[in-house]
Amino acid sequence: MTKQFRVLYKVTIIILAILAAMLIGSVILLTIGADVFKTYMVILFEPLKTTLQLTEVLIRAIPLTIIALGISVAYRSGIINIGGEGQMAMGILGTTAVALAFPELPKPILLPMAILAGAMAGGVWGFIPGILKAKLQVSELLSTVMLNYIAAQLYTFMLRGPFLDPAELTMGSGTPQSMRLSEGIWLDRFLKGTRLHTGIFFALLLALLIYLLLWKTNYGYKMRAAGASAQAARYGGISVTWYLVIAMVISGAFAGMAGAIEIAGVHRRAIEGITGGYGFSGIVVALFGGLHPAGIIPASFFFGLLIVGADMTQRMVGVPANMVNVLQGVIILVIVATKMILADPYLMERVWRKYQGIGKKHVEVEA
Repeated sequence: MTKQFRVLYKVTIIILAILAAMLIGSVILLTIGADVFKTYMVILFEPLKTTLQLTEVLIRAIPLTIIALGISVAYRSGIINIGGEGQMAMGILGTTAVALAFPELPKPILLPMAILAGAMAGGVWGFIPGILKAKLQVSELLSTVMLNYIAAQLYTFMLRGPFLDPAELTMGSGTPQSMRLSEGIWLDRFLKGTRLHTGIFFALLLALLIYLLLWKTNYGYKMRAAGASAQAARYGGISVTWYLVIAMVISGAFAGMAGAIEIAGVHRRAIEGITGGYGFSGIVVALFGGLHPAGIIPASFFFGLLIVGADMTQRMVGVPANMVNVLQGVIILVIVATKMILADPYLMERVWRKYQGIGKKHVEVEA
């Protein structure tokens, strides 16, 4: 089997997977009476027409990138983290607590402190399912989902209680949000008239760090080895239990940092619904990006495009914005099926034999 055939085989499978996803999405759109072509055009191209809309796509891509990077570390280490939503919420609470407690600190001190607090809060929330999995074999699927609910309730309690903006109490509205945070934690916006902030460079730096960690360090090799085969890793002297916990702490810390960056760069106060489903979308982004930073960055942009495009379809085409969740579900199914096909060496071998047979028949006909 030639190298050229392997590349052609993989490219063909990926193209067929994309076409299948679009076809399934088209069927779903047709069932709700939508104009399929116009809907796809709005989702994929409308957000790119102006600088403002393009920056909104990038703003969505920033937390998606950071969360997906953390999730990729967990997946590569053999543990599935679906608790990004709760870890992000805890990161926001940690950042808000520091910003409210030390509003007078200068920005060079307060901003790193706030981001670190967000990372630590998310890391603690990731540590819990990690240690439960490593020591007690508690399913991380169950523990991370339950912790999402706990984090959501705690987040709501803090916004309606200790963190509630005093002005809201004075006005009697009781809107659950914190007071506007100190400018010391604000990330600079560098394009006039847009909300695009310097967190985008932070996300790219984290992508580089994760690449170096997983593929250029001994620790990263051990984490990937533990994820590839726990039994073989143990035989090789690797502490699988330790690396499972570390992977979940890193994954949770990244989700917490995503929350810190979101609040410091966009909202500048804690509000309800700020996580926006990023924790769950980050899982899809990580899978779509092949659990590699080089794939996660464009995948984050693509899903940011879907999110902004979905909002626009509601106004321009009349398609519900939550259709993007349906499309994400379709993409997950297609990704899983595609990975199973690409991971099957016997299927590739059968296709190679048929390819050779077709080539021989073609030569015989020409002769």
